Amino acid sequence: MAIDFARREYRYGTLTRESLQDSPFAQFRHWLDDALASPLKDPTAMILATVDAAGRPCQRAVLLKGFDEAGFVFYTNLGSRKAAQLEGHPEVSLHFPWFLLDRQVWVQGSAHPVTRAEVERYFATRPRDSQLAAWASRQSAEIESRAALEADFRRAGERFADAEVPAPEFWGGFRVTPAVFEFWQGGEMRLHDRFDYRPDTAGSGWHIRRLAP
Repeated sequence: MAIDFARREYRYGTLTRESLQDSPFAQFRHWLDDALASPLKDPTAMILATVDAAGRPCQRAVLLKGFDEAGFVFYTNLGSRKAAQLEGHPEVSLHFPWFLLDRQVWVQGSAHPVTRAEVERYFATRPRDSQLAAWASRQSAEIESRAALEADFRRAGERFADAEVPAPEFWGGFRVTPAVFEFWQGGEMRLHDRFDYRPDTAGSGWHIRRLAP
């Protein structure tokens, strides 16, 4: 099939102003709970968009590991491409592609490092193999081969054979503090429902707008 004929109808539901929560955090939590309860694979996956020093965009999927009114938390190697870009340009966007539910959420905000205590607390909950992989992989650096990566993983296992695996100093996390939220619900005849939340001018709440699809 030619890609220009690849399409489907969106019939899962509708989104109305009356059904929206007054707070975008409450609305996101409601939709996140729906995603977690659905057959959707990787419901906590989000697309993180950053820019480099020349303003060129870069995107990748990361996993949401914490969410509250302070923001969205994810973890990564601090030597990675994303971490280097965030150091120079903390402005980011997040995209949650919940297509099985005909839903998308877009968030615009700024990313800042979480505390070391948060990093160590989360790292301790990771499976041991994931902890060892964090030590073995210098994320985004060029490597000789898959075999070399697996050898580094084995050496990490030997290093911590009789001990708990600590969080590497080069491994950390970021919290995205949101400035704008957008919620999208697919609709029939491509008449999708879109609403965004922006801080109101008084600074005491959120202004909600319906947007054309």
